[in-house]
Amino acid sequence: MYPVVRFLKEMLKFRGKPLGLHQTHISHHLCWPWDLDPWMELNNGRTLTLFDLGRIPLMARLGIVRATSDNGWGMTVAGSSVRYRRRIRMFQRFEMHSRLVGWDARFLYIVQTMQREGEALNQILVRMATTCDTGILPTATLVAALGQAETQSPALPDWIRAWIDAEASRPWPPERTDTAPGS
Repeated sequence: MYPVVRFLKEMLKFRGKPLGLHQTHISHHLCWPWDLDPWMELNNGRTLTLFDLGRIPLMARLGIVRATSDNGWGMTVAGSSVRYRRRIRMFQRFEMHSRLVGWDARFLYIVQTMQREGEALNQILVRMATTCDTGILPTATLVAALGQAETQSPALPDWIRAWIDAEASRPWPPERTDTAPGS
């Protein structure tokens, strides 16, 4: 079940506290018993949900939520890559850093890191698309709707460019896996 109460808490906590386009949103979280997997650590699926609790307030503070709402647009995750490196156990607190790194013609790129006492625990790279009635909205249109003077993205780091290139080479639609070899 989606943590609606936690989501509302995060949205209300940062309401009216805007951020600059490349500033970092920092939020604090706690691993509850219902976040655990059978090995008594933060479940990998719940980790993705908790990243929502950092990313959506970030987008609200940047003005993206308002711009999409005002124009009848939507936002969707169009891809992600996660690194799980350290366990998060029940009742452990952690800090989440969420930041818009940049964009290209179609997507926004957001990096989020869960950390404790300065040590990175998990990190996600998220590719977000703004959607409209005709499909994916060009990011230039979204950035213009934010009223930002900056219309060009900062240079994306090499590792993000490499991920974008790897995703572009990935076959779509995926190959069928329900057939026996040689048939």
